[in-house]
Amino acid sequence: MQEYELSYGWLLTLHSYLAYIVLAVLILAVANAIIGLVSNKMFTPEKDFRISLFGLILSHLMLVVGLVLYFVSPKGFYAVKTLGMGGMNAVSRLLAVEHPFINILAIVLITIGWSRHKKFIEGNKKFQSIAIFYGLGLIFLLSRIPWGQWFN
Repeated sequence: MQEYELSYGWLLTLHSYLAYIVLAVLILAVANAIIGLVSNKMFTPEKDFRISLFGLILSHLMLVVGLVLYFVSPKGFYAVKTLGMGGMNAVSRLLAVEHPFINILAIVLITIGWSRHKKFIEGNKKFQSIAIFYGLGLIFLLSRIPWGQWFN
């Protein structure tokens, strides 16, 4: 049982620290796309492509860690299974239902933005696709972070 708690704690810590990194890279990617769009810059593989790609890769990595955490954590699938949807309070519902669902949607939006940007040749359309879809994904992520746990 203690080994289980150690792996859960390690995963939770990894997920938390990875969230800070993902948020920073996504903010950077969205800001870079907006600046590129407004200033009518060319989309460069050295900078713009890599920033967007790192945002995509890190967000997918966080999704994988989060899904593993969802199934090994007592606050994830186990809470839904034992308490049922009607037996949860607001905090447990946030962690067991809202946080995973909305964050999966956020990663889907980021992935759509990445896929769409590859179809365009013009820099403005590439920046626009990344700005819109990564921006929406970032807003979704920010909306379902358990802020009470982050600042305690």
